[in-house]
Amino acid sequence: MIPNNNLKYYSIHDVKYKIHGRTDDTQNPIPLFWNGSAVEVNVTGSELWIDIEVDFDMHEPWAGCSINGEMISRQMLMAGRYKLCLFRGMSKGSIKNVRFFRELQAMSEDNANHLLVHGFSSDGSFFPVADRKYKLEFVGDSITSGEGTYGARAEEDWIPMFMSASRNYAVMVSECLDADYRLISQGGWGVLTGWDNNPYHNIPSCYEKICGIVHGEANETLGAMKPYAFSSWKPDAVIVNLGTNDASAFNQPLWQDLNTGESFKQYMNPDGSYEEVSLKRLQKAVTDFLALIRKNNPDSYIVWIYGMLGYELTLPITDAINSYRKLTGDNKVSFLQLPATTDETVGSRSHPGLLSHERSAKLLIEYLKVLFLS
Repeated sequence: MIPNNNLKYYSIHDVKYKIHGRTDDTQNPIPLFWNGSAVEVNVTGSELWIDIEVDFDMHEPWAGCSINGEMISRQMLMAGRYKLCLFRGMSKGSIKNVRFFRELQAMSEDNANHLLVHGFSSDGSFFPVADRKYKLEFVGDSITSGEGTYGARAEEDWIPMFMSASRNYAVMVSECLDADYRLISQGGWGVLTGWDNNPYHNIPSCYEKICGIVHGEANETLGAMKPYAFSSWKPDAVIVNLGTNDASAFNQPLWQDLNTGESFKQYMNPDGSYEEVSLKRLQKAVTDFLALIRKNNPDSYIVWIYGMLGYELTLPITDAINSYRKLTGDNKVSFLQLPATTDETVGSRSHPGLLSHERSAKLLIEYLKVLFLS
């Protein structure tokens, strides 16, 4: 194709754009911290390039692009600053809705990992992007990070290629309900501890930051540790999908910090029941997190969902939710059990696959429709 000499460069703050996902939008360039975080534009012209900057030590980010609501590309990103062509050769006069999004979760174990958007090059004009009907916030673990949604069932490597926002129940729900969404998730983390009993790997501890999961000087400079402005984006519902890793912790060895000697463990009784102290500790984490979510989202529905990878903690979680409701009188908090992942619906890394996400999304869509109409 003949090179287009009519392309004009625009810095990110010089175009009409919409940011999805928690970020510090005073930054230039704009960081995309979380999976599903995106920059969305409505643009005319025959060609569009995005100017990005990428870095990482261990886990390369993956990104995707959709045009007019349809997935067009998904790719691994290499380190450096460069331009990617999002489309070319299209009809010049029509408006195209383009979303460039981060597929990979925020990486708590890679302080250098970041994806920044500097701007665009196009031969067209940019137009405002309208808000959708609803706003949904999803909080979770590897399931909400889309781990296992790509790759063959036999794959067990823990690598970015097998994580996604594009094949994800949260995004499926949002698209069906005409909702903007924000995802806050980290594989292996829980409401009290991580899968390995690490008490610092819990989502509530970072919930009030823009992206409190990531560390290092670069991420701090990009605003990750700044307090998140909840008033700037008010979700109609906060959907929490936590508990799977907390259940695993009961069956894992004692966690110990080799530098400090600090240790932690969730225990089971010899008969296979949960030790009372450990159970109460977990349930307090659930009620405390509900209170934290409610403090920051006073008008939102809160729906705790669970079950795609086991039902072990269904009763403890529902008991905690009922206790919270009774204590506070907060009737906008509820629980929804999701369909279990089966041999037919499993994906890579023994995680829910595309079919499992579709099944859970269908159930959650119907549930939220009822809530929003009540």
